[in-house]
Amino acid sequence: MNEDARRRLEDLLDREIEVARGLAETLSAERAALTGTSPEAVEKQAAEKTRLLHIIEKLEGERRTLAEHAQQGLPGARVPQGTGIAATVAQRWRTLMELMAGCRTSNEVNGYIINTRQGQIKQLIGVVRGVSPVTYTSQGKTLAKALRALAKA
Repeated sequence: MNEDARRRLEDLLDREIEVARGLAETLSAERAALTGTSPEAVEKQAAEKTRLLHIIEKLEGERRTLAEHAQQGLPGARVPQGTGIAATVAQRWRTLMELMAGCRTSNEVNGYIINTRQGQIKQLIGVVRGVSPVTYTSQGKTLAKALRALAKA
């Protein structure tokens, strides 16, 4: 294996790890913003998350190309099975995959918070409009009680 190519791959993985750490921090800040009361904070964190994801995408493309040239058999690289992987590259790869798995989990939690909030808002709008909310009986059947609108425009 070419020593220069391995070193460049290690450097690229280090950059990806740093961006992934930034993404993890942003997702944490996004969760705090989602449970807070500032829509501007949510917007800011969502924009930062999008920016970091674009950087990760770009670096991933570079990594795949570099791994192929360095003949490093990283998952997702176009390198034949059985091709060896340098220990230093493997360690960085594991670190990156652990960080990205944590980011995926955090993003799923944030998505759950968003969906829950949307449901709550739909229910509140329904109450204001006088739409019958769907509730459940003790037998698990749905029941819609007619309500009158709180206000009319």
